[in-house]
Amino acid sequence: MATEIRGPVQAQPWTEAFTKNAASAFEAALAPDVRFIASALTRPIVGRDLVKTVMAAASAGYEHLVFTDQAKTDRRTWLEWEARTHSGLELSGVTVLTFNEKGEIAELSIHHRPLSMLLKFSAELGDRLIGKVDRSYFYQPEASAPSGADAGERA
Repeated sequence: MATEIRGPVQAQPWTEAFTKNAASAFEAALAPDVRFIASALTRPIVGRDLVKTVMAAASAGYEHLVFTDQAKTDRRTWLEWEARTHSGLELSGVTVLTFNEKGEIAELSIHHRPLSMLLKFSAELGDRLIGKVDRSYFYQPEASAPSGADAGERA
């Protein structure tokens, strides 16, 4: 995957993890009890092992990722980015990293847009992680489609 850092974005363990595209690089940046909240998830994921697995799979799905802007306080960093997946999805978004007193990421919050691409990305990510992470963490189109009487009422 090609990863770029532009403008005021500073290289840091999080951005380097995408460059390395390795679970171990994500693991090194995360607190053991990290909480991962994302628009691509149906509910938060807690714990370094699960989060690194999801992030490594997500990273591997990107063909190109550009970090475009950054804002920072003592305990938080906001990173804006643009991405293209191997399947052709064009996404952009913001990542919020909240650090603990040791400098580890204690909370990770990633928000993708637009919605149509986000839903496809979530479904694809869930498919790539079958057998590794519970599929119910990800959007499942067949579970969301109206059926029976509901389909007629919504038409």
